[in-house]
Amino acid sequence: MRCKADRRGARRWLAAVALIAAVAVSGCSKKPKDEYIKASVSTLYHQGHLMLEEGQYRDAAKAFDEVERQHPYSVWARRAQLMSAYAQYLTNNYDEAILAAQRFLALHPGNHSAPYAYYLVALCYYEQISDVGRDQHVTEQALKALNDVVRRYPNSEYATDARLKRDLVIEHLAGKEMEVGRFYLKAGEQLAAILRFRTVVKKYNTTTHVPEALHRLTEAYLALGVVAEAKKTAAVLGYNYPGSRWYEYSYELLHGRQAKPRGEKKKSWLSRIF
Repeated sequence: MRCKADRRGARRWLAAVALIAAVAVSGCSKKPKDEYIKASVSTLYHQGHLMLEEGQYRDAAKAFDEVERQHPYSVWARRAQLMSAYAQYLTNNYDEAILAAQRFLALHPGNHSAPYAYYLVALCYYEQISDVGRDQHVTEQALKALNDVVRRYPNSEYATDARLKRDLVIEHLAGKEMEVGRFYLKAGEQLAAILRFRTVVKKYNTTTHVPEALHRLTEAYLALGVVAEAKKTAAVLGYNYPGSRWYEYSYELLHGRQAKPRGEKKKSWLSRIF
């Protein structure tokens, strides 16, 4: 009886081993996910370009990466690096696009396509800019990248667009400072608010936020009881932006503080102070 039991156990063990072996063999027979298929450089590059035209951006990026992997020292490999970055950009995979473009620049800094590589990095940061209610770290990165394009290649076709985008980025950063400044002003933190509004006036003095920043400074100084400083700020506002509604608001604030001498006409007070 024991001998028969041992045989049955042995048969079960052999069956289990056979099953494990079969699974292993079937697993090995499966096609690897990223199987290396050797092809000519022109074939690989053409495949990537075709996929790009058909909107298959992720597959195109893989195809261009394959060009560099199989033919790293060819002229096509340099082109493929930048095309891979472009394909990643089209899929909104900004981090990969930036890495690919920066790698291209590190390997080929003097290449004729370097201006576009810098511009592509700037675009990737620019398109990630969030509203002023959120952290603006990526906005700062966009500004730096756009400045790189303008500084390095001022006469290139990319510099023209970079300048326009840079102005919008600066406007955006000024808007962030204004939002924080208003928050502090509303919370009664006048000193913190003044720092924000001064940043707008000094650092972002070409933006449309400057008139309001000057008015908010006037408002903050009056809240602190520093009337003389409020008058100076309002004078700057009146001189530079005489037709602004913020100029009118500042006058009303000062007038409410009896800044106008008794019996003096409004017009003569404006001419003397502003």
